[in-house]
Formats: sequence, structure tokens, C-alpha cells
Amino acid sequence: MKPFIPDLLPLKNLDWKANIALVGRANRTISRYDGLLQGIPNPNIMLAPLTAQEAVLSSKIEGTRATLADILLHDAGHSPKEASTRADIEEIKNYRTALQYARKTLDDGRKFSLSLLKELHQILLTSGRGKDKNPGKFRTTQNWIGSPGSTMKEAAFVPPEPHVIQDYLDNFEQYYHVDESDESDPLVQLSILHAQFEIIHPFDDGNGRLGRMLIPLFLYEKKILSAPMFYLSSYLDENRSEYIERLRRIGQEPAAWNEWVRFFIRAIIQQSEVNNNKINKINQLYNNLKIEIRAMTHSEFAVPILDHMFSAPIFSPADLANRPDMPTRAQLGRFFKILKDSGIVTVHTEGRGRQREVLLFPALVNLCEDRLVFSDPRSL
Repeated sequence: MKPFIPDLLPLKNLDWKANIALVGRANRTISRYDGLLQGIPNPNIMLAPLTAQEAVLSSKIEGTRATLADILLHDAGHSPKEASTRADIEEIKNYRTALQYARKTLDDGRKFSLSLLKELHQILLTSGRGKDKNPGKFRTTQNWIGSPGSTMKEAAFVPPEPHVIQDYLDNFEQYYHVDESDESDPLVQLSILHAQFEIIHPFDDGNGRLGRMLIPLFLYEKKILSAPMFYLSSYLDENRSEYIERLRRIGQEPAAWNEWVRFFIRAIIQQSEVNNNKINKINQLYNNLKIEIRAMTHSEFAVPILDHMFSAPIFSPADLANRPDMPTRAQLGRFFKILKDSGIVTVHTEGRGRQREVLLFPALVNLCEDRLVFSDPRSL
């Protein structure tokens, strides 16, 4: 198979009119989603587990098996025994760190650039698989995508040759910064950018994760969203076969770009609806517990502690004891005894000797995972 020759952007033969209704619906659903984001008092705290879940799901597409619970337990100081799970966690943590770095960079006024892209890749491949695949550097050798052990001739897809990558990336960066007056719709623009990045495949490893990371960053930088919290990995994982097939058809069939855009826009619509439902549930859980925990504990620290539980739904109370805005250890002990007795939190690890107590907030973990991960006494 010969190396692919991508189209230059903007595309010349895209049928915009065929997608008008779908694009309009996508803009309405993502606008409703952003309305919910803006209505949350502190989305960085309340939606932190969803950011961790995106890191888990995006890495899962590349073959990791660690779960959100594994990440949250690791954050609480409870590292898994299996070496493979620990390695997965390192990759997932790198993804989360890169996403946080990107947001801070954009908040500081820096615009997206190829330089930033390489910095994010450097963070992404700090450790774990790919750490020996030239982190932060565009590839200088030919790569290809296929089954393990396949040759270039047997490959399912061969990206462009190394010596043309820089030209296509320069074109990619220029198109990224095209404004609405020069492009019909930013969501369509995003769909094209995502596909083009995967086609160029500019790095030796980590292209899939980085391509998915660009989705929330683009929406944030273009001010479509008030926070870079829109993740497609769940949808793309559930529809992996179609996702790959739509990408592979680009350049092979005349209508392939239009079909790809429709697929991506449908993904935005469905994921927006899922996000809307999930954020409504998280917000409702937070507001209900804020009232309930205040009434049960009569504590002035009820809201700060609840905020911590939402940012880290698996945690050690010892982490709170050293914070200046928290009560004494004795007060924390009494506070969490009330929460344990009520079933709001449960014990994952008993505190013995040097081993710290680790508590679970099962309602939030189960909500983020969309399944029963931990038994929740209050739902029985």
C-alpha cells in the first residue's frame, strides 16, 4: 500500500447544504450543554471525575484496561498490585495532565499551535507505552496502521510520507485558526480537523489520544464551550468499527468526506445529549446532598468537604486534615462517621497502623461510569 496523499484544507467539494439540518441540531444540543456547564457553581470541582473518565476511555481505545475506579483509588494512595494496571494508570495520568496543561495554556492567552501540539505529545508520552517513540517530535520515518506484525504492504492504512508532514501540518494549523466568516460552521470545521489529524498521523505514537484531546480544546478556544469538557471517546469507542471505516474511506470514495462529517456531527449530538443527562444528575446529586449533609452534620465545613468528595470521590480523610480550610482530625472523624452511618460514603480500606482509611462516594462513581461499580447502600 502506498502512503496516503491528503486533501489540503479547506475542502473544495464538501456538500454543506446536505448537512445543514444536522449541523443546526448539533449546535443547539451543544449550546444546551454549555448552558448546563455555566450553571454549575464550580465545574472544575464537580466534573473532575468526568475529566478522569475521558482520560480512561481515550486510553482504553488504545488498549489500556484500567478503569476510572483504578485511577481514583490510585489518586487516593491505593496503588494496584498488578504491574500492567500500574502502567495503564501512568498513561491515563499523562493524558489527564496534558489536558490540564492545555487548558492552562489557553487560559494564559496562548493560541493553539504546532508547538503546543508537540508539548502535549511530550506530556502524553512521558511514561508508559510510547515513551521511547520520540515524545514531542514529529515523525521522521514512515509508519503504518495494521494488525500486529503486518508489513507496510499488508497495512490497512499508510499515512503520508515523513518529508511532506510539515507542509500538511502547517496547512492544518492555518485551517484551525480560520474564523466563522471564512468557514460555514465550526463544528464541521472540527470534524474535518479531527479526521485530517488522524490521516496525517504526525507522531510515531499517541496520535489517537492526541486527536481526541483536540476536540474539547478546539470547542473551548473557539468559545463554543465555557470549559474544555466535551469528550467523544465514549461514543467513538462504542462505534469504533464505523469510526475507523469512515476515516478509511476518505480519499477512496467521492462522498467519503460528507459521510465522515455526518458521522462526526451525529457523534456530537448524541454525546451532547448524554452529557446533558449526566450533568443534570451530577448537579441534582450535589444540590440534594448539600442540603442533606448540612442538616445531618450542622457543620460549617459541609460544603467544602462535599466539594472535595465530588472532585475526588475515592479519598482518604487524612488528605483533608492538613488543609487550612478544614476542621480538626477529631471533627473530621465525627463528620465522616455521620456520612458512613447514612450510607453516603462507604469504607474501601480500613485505617490500621500506617495504612490510611480510604472512603468511597459510590453514588458519584457509579453515575460517572454509567454502571454499578461499587455497592451503594442508599440505592438498595
